Amino acid sequence: MEFGFTTAAYVVAAVLFILSLGGLSGQESAKRAVWYGIVGMALAAFATLIGPGQGLWALSLVLIAAGGVVGYMLASKVEMTQMPELVAGMHALVGLAAVFVGFNAHFEMVLVAGMDGAAKAALDGFAALIAKKTSIELSILRVELVLGIFIGAVTFTGSVIAYGKLAGKVSSAATKLPGGHALNAGASIISLLGLLAYLNSGGMLPLVVMTIMALFIGYHLIMGIGGADMPVVVSMLNSYSGWAAAAIGFSLGNDLLIVVGALVGSSGAILSYIMCKAMNRSFVSVILGGFGGTSGPQMEVDGEQIAIEADGVGSALNDADSVVIIPGYGMAVAQAQQAVSELTNRLIAKGKTVRFAIHPVAGRLPGHMNVLLAEAKVPYDIVLEMDEINDDFPQTDVAIVIGSNDIVNPAAQDDPNSPIAGMPVLECWKSKQVFVSKRGQGTGYSGIENPLFFKENTRMFYGDAKQSLDKLLSIID
Repeated sequence: MEFGFTTAAYVVAAVLFILSLGGLSGQESAKRAVWYGIVGMALAAFATLIGPGQGLWALSLVLIAAGGVVGYMLASKVEMTQMPELVAGMHALVGLAAVFVGFNAHFEMVLVAGMDGAAKAALDGFAALIAKKTSIELSILRVELVLGIFIGAVTFTGSVIAYGKLAGKVSSAATKLPGGHALNAGASIISLLGLLAYLNSGGMLPLVVMTIMALFIGYHLIMGIGGADMPVVVSMLNSYSGWAAAAIGFSLGNDLLIVVGALVGSSGAILSYIMCKAMNRSFVSVILGGFGGTSGPQMEVDGEQIAIEADGVGSALNDADSVVIIPGYGMAVAQAQQAVSELTNRLIAKGKTVRFAIHPVAGRLPGHMNVLLAEAKVPYDIVLEMDEINDDFPQTDVAIVIGSNDIVNPAAQDDPNSPIAGMPVLECWKSKQVFVSKRGQGTGYSGIENPLFFKENTRMFYGDAKQSLDKLLSIID
């Protein structure tokens, strides 16, 4: 069979991608799973180059090499704290690729339509596939390319805004233009009319109008989502990029792109749903750009934040029998995971019970804290999820919060007007003593005040997390 190797290679690559995705469910198997993905992608690229898409070898190799060099240079310089921005940037590229492929398919359809029978017979590659399609099949192709362009355009601008918010270049506050959701609804209706017009005429103008509307929707949707929901946004955009890739696959008739796009799209959607559930958010609300939300003034916080020095924290740790450490984005920014690991080892050596409490949306990327702790060689068996450890806080002597805010905020339970009202949180305030390692008295990335910092059993351990922990290590010997 023609291009039989390519077909077989695609099947093997698809299996490797499935194994890779499945292996990422556990820390022990994650490293092997990454290699499955690398091998699968290399095999898929090679099979494509010698398969139906062969040709323009010199240009293809130059582009692959250039992309590889740029990707290597970027990835090697990116800190773990910047991984969410990097992921958002990659999603933007996938969306942009979907837009380009869709327009290229349109141009080829127009080109083929203007040829006579002899010229069509001499075509090869994608143009040859178009030449063999019936009018109904061409209409289906138009629907596929419109979907690819629409999803890709939404993903592109949405990912660019997500990158800006995560990198601090765009305000993390939820911002909407006057008219809010009515604008999104209007842009969606215009996009649908553009699809219908394009199906009837096959002209360029409806396609361009639909693309502009999709670019606006992506921009306005993500601008309307606040900083507290950004971990969900990253996962959601990952899903969008998958569906964009699947749409590209349908347009190009590439089975592997369809399979991979469906895997990424469905897994991203499932993860987004799980994270929304963990944050007590409506999945539909988040994907519609924060539809709904809270009303009324937030509860006022009484009291003051009481500071403590390293000596006081060290004394409490020396006296404690059980310690729970809650890492957050501040730990990642300060690159304090190694110091946290060393503190853990010293406390365990002194016969104390030390565990880590991980909230499902700690950091700005799903699994962010797990990766950092694994990098610092913290034992897997003492890293527990929220549901596994929340009931243990009343029996905990000391809880140490390192750079977290929303995930330990009691306002989620006590203030119905809080932006995070109803969100399940780590109930560390139920511990006998709580120490919060924090740079200063600000509200953090999401801009939400935290009553935990004002509670009687809480002391604020101000300063850079790594420097503060280094001082603490000199006391815990």
